[in-house]
Amino acid sequence: MGAAAARPPPGLGALAEETGLSPAALTRLHERFQALDRDDKGHLSPGDLQALEGLALNPLCERILNAFFPAGAQQADFATFARVLAHFRPAEGAPSGPGGPGSPGSKLRFVFQLYDLDGDGQISYRELLQVLRLMVGLEVPDEALAAVAARALREADRGGRGALCFDDFAKAMERLDVDRRMSIWMLK
Repeated sequence: MGAAAARPPPGLGALAEETGLSPAALTRLHERFQALDRDDKGHLSPGDLQALEGLALNPLCERILNAFFPAGAQQADFATFARVLAHFRPAEGAPSGPGGPGSPGSKLRFVFQLYDLDGDGQISYRELLQVLRLMVGLEVPDEALAAVAARALREADRGGRGALCFDDFAKAMERLDVDRRMSIWMLK
């Protein structure tokens, strides 16, 4: 069950500067990383993260895992783990500015990438429908989901492209308190 003795993460100063996470938050994250690294390998595998109950139950689990393991990678070191989780740092008092890690814009970009399944920089009707299916499962009939996806796209697609660019997505999400909804307060 991970390394027993808490030791400071390697490269703490540079990682703190890059992610905007405090040294104390990085140390707590490193302790969590070590606990998840059940076999003391020094890295995490997708299986290590899939063992997290909350993540395993999340309908977007596979998409979230892709953030930690891009392009089919099978290992994530501590720096990768910290960089991904930095998106969830509360923006309050963030030293990194409006577009830096943990900013509302960074959080929106992260969510946008979860929806942009093919990575082309747009959320198509097909992608929106697929994510909706993942989120509601079999609870809602396909026809109703299709109508919701079509309406959402029609209302948010300001450029008439039939897909949402990041700016359209950000505008549609304007009313949500993205920072509060996507912050892990232990990262403060």
